[in-house]
Order: sequence, then C-alpha cells, then structure tokens
Amino acid sequence: MLVKSKLKYIQTLGQKKFRQEERTFIAEGPKIVTELLQAKKEAIREIFALKEWIEENTVWVKQVNCTEISEQELERISQLSTPNKVLALVQQFEEDKVMITKDSITLVLDGIQDPGNLGTIIRIADWFGIGQVICSEDSTELYNPKVVQATMGSIARVNVCYTALHSWLAEQKDVPIYTAMLGGVDITEMERITEGIIIIGNESKGISPALLNRANTRITIPKKGNAESLNAAVAAGIILSHLS
Repeated sequence: MLVKSKLKYIQTLGQKKFRQEERTFIAEGPKIVTELLQAKKEAIREIFALKEWIEENTVWVKQVNCTEISEQELERISQLSTPNKVLALVQQFEEDKVMITKDSITLVLDGIQDPGNLGTIIRIADWFGIGQVICSEDSTELYNPKVVQATMGSIARVNVCYTALHSWLAEQKDVPIYTAMLGGVDITEMERITEGIIIIGNESKGISPALLNRANTRITIPKKGNAESLNAAVAAGIILSHLS
C-alpha cells in the first residue's frame, strides 16, 4: 500500500525539475524493469508492483525494496496511459567523464528534441553494439519518461553523455567524423567502419553549420521516393546497418 507522501513524491518525478533535484527517474513495465534489474540492480531504489508481478519475480523481490500496490494505486503514479504491472524508482546513472572514441563507433546527436526519437536511437545503438551516445546540451533529457520507455531497457546498457559538441569534436584527433545529410557519399557504396563518429542532426533543422565544418565525410541515405526527409531514429538505424 502506498502512503500519501510517497504517492505525491512519485508523481513529482514526472517533472524534469524534480528528477534533477532527486537524481531519480521512473521506469515502467515488466521488460524495462527486468532489464534494469539485470544490468543496473544497484541503481534501483524502490519497486512498486501488482501482486501478479511480485509472484512472477520472487527472486528479484528478495533483492530489492519492493512494495505491493493495487491497480488503482499504479494508475495514480504511472506516467503511461496504460499502466503495466510494475514501476521502479531508479537512481540516475553517473556519466563517464572520459569519452573514448578510438577503435569504436560513437553516435553524436545534435539537438534531438523528440523523446521518442532519442529513446529509439539509444535502443538502435544497443542493437548494433554501439556503447556510447553523445548528445548536445540542447537535446531532450535522457530521463524523460518517454525517452526511458522508448529505450525498452537499452538505457541500462548504453552510456549517454551530454556535452558542448563543437569543443568536444575539436578534441577528437585522428578519429573520422561523418555527418548524415543530403548530398553526401552514398552509404550503400561505402565500406563498413570500425572507428568513427557519426553525427545525426535535429529532426527539422538538421546538423548545425559549426558541426558540419568539423566533419571529414558527409554521408547520405540514397532516396528513391519523394519524401522530403527521414525520421532521425530511422536514419540512424539505416546508417548503422550499412556502416557498423
């Protein structure tokens, strides 16, 4: 059962201000919570779950602070339109201060604003074995509930950092930098890479001019139809499928 003060506390975490103050975020649903238990159990502060979920996860319940709640209580604390059995309060992860780009592929996101896009890109990075995503400081917040949901658990395995991209890219010596845009090299004609930084731009504005000037190679996904542009997450997936 949820006491009133705890219920209100969880509800406040729907707001960025309180997530930042408490260094805590919400994760919901059996898949995401299980992924976090497997990869980041030490970060989970509390779990609130229906009796059904608790009975199905007795091993995990013994290892974390877990409270049984009713469906009505879950509806009151959930950020989802359709609550799904379990909600966890999770400590925000420490960002790695040293971002190593040698001998690996790194995704860089310039001004990604849509939470669904950011979450999906993190999930795509995880699929292709990309362990690091670097975001511009004006990109949407990693712990937005919609971002967390869209990662489907990949938030537990991909290191996501925020930094001033222009100055950071200037420090990346001897690492190839690729920018995704129209009029570049056709990715279907390129060899796969084992090292490089791939920049994906804002959904509507593309990549900022300052970052374009940092690129060694401009790359493009060949167009056959009449669509004006591709969704940022879709573009990231296509590019990684050809180059990684």
